[in-house]
Amino acid sequence: MDYIVKIQQVEKGFGNELIVKGINLDVRPGEFLTLLGPSGCGKTTTLRMIAGFEEPDEGEIWIDGKPVSGIPPYKRDVNTVFQNYALFPHMTINENIAYGLKMKMVPKSERLARVTEALRLVQLENFGDRKPRQLSGGQQQRVAVARALVNNPKVLLLDEPLGALDLKLRKQMQIELKHLQQKLEITFIYVTHDQEEALTISDRIAVMNKGVIEQVASPKEIYENPSTKFVADFIGDTNLFEIQISPTKENNVLNLLGTKVGGKIRDPKGLSNRNFLSVRPERVKLLAHGEEAPYFLSGTVEELIYVGSFIRAVIQLPQGQRIVAMMQSKGDQICQPGDCVRVTWKEEDGIVIGQ
Repeated sequence: MDYIVKIQQVEKGFGNELIVKGINLDVRPGEFLTLLGPSGCGKTTTLRMIAGFEEPDEGEIWIDGKPVSGIPPYKRDVNTVFQNYALFPHMTINENIAYGLKMKMVPKSERLARVTEALRLVQLENFGDRKPRQLSGGQQQRVAVARALVNNPKVLLLDEPLGALDLKLRKQMQIELKHLQQKLEITFIYVTHDQEEALTISDRIAVMNKGVIEQVASPKEIYENPSTKFVADFIGDTNLFEIQISPTKENNVLNLLGTKVGGKIRDPKGLSNRNFLSVRPERVKLLAHGEEAPYFLSGTVEELIYVGSFIRAVIQLPQGQRIVAMMQSKGDQICQPGDCVRVTWKEEDGIVIGQ
């Protein structure tokens, strides 16, 4: 079987509003797949339908080859980790982790062994007798993961589990979760609105927007070859311009602000009445005085923003649009605010996409 979770033509609405609009998705065994999108796009609703907390209005969900419509959450071979951890404050860590096993009437000796192993996996072997309030946020998050893993689920569902942590701890826990998933070879389905987090931890990303999945691909493919205007704009920073395409016998000529520029059409079938060129700021090059290029745009440096190892140059074009370039902060700067400059990029770094 090439999938562990299959979502086919699933729809879900609340009241008169359709939240999930006929989505299709296959999740592979042992992969880390992230549902990524802005608030209200339907990602958490999708996760809750996989878990069994919500039922689809239309379509079907399969887990491990079996349809799960009407099957309650506790009978599905999945476990969920929530953002608020949902730990029982009056129980010890050992008791929190063992709770699900106790409800399933697992013998005490087996419960103890499985709880000990779960704590070892999340590196909290010596914390079993403490209460949740005696642990840090990061430690509580690990306990929530251990409590889910102790049931040996086929799929672990994680609903923004790092959202309550500070930035430094969140980045640390991202790596720990990824390493844990690789070690256990369990399928993780992870929900987040954080693009950088999704790029860091995922094998594949499903980008959702207004209830539909716009693209499913690896982080590299999502970033370097977005399939829609929304994906290009939502994932990281990009320069996005509306362009005109003039077909010729040999190729397509791209016109931006009256100037011929370079770019590749990602998918001719995906073009529409309005088409756009996406160029990442780190791929935009400022030309030195006298340097030649097959095409370029001219503009005036509006501001330079120091961001550590890079300087972000904001350049205003004559028609009022702005283009952003990222320059190395080391060495001599080739421009200052107010300077007239020329910018260019390699043809393969300009991605042409439809509306």
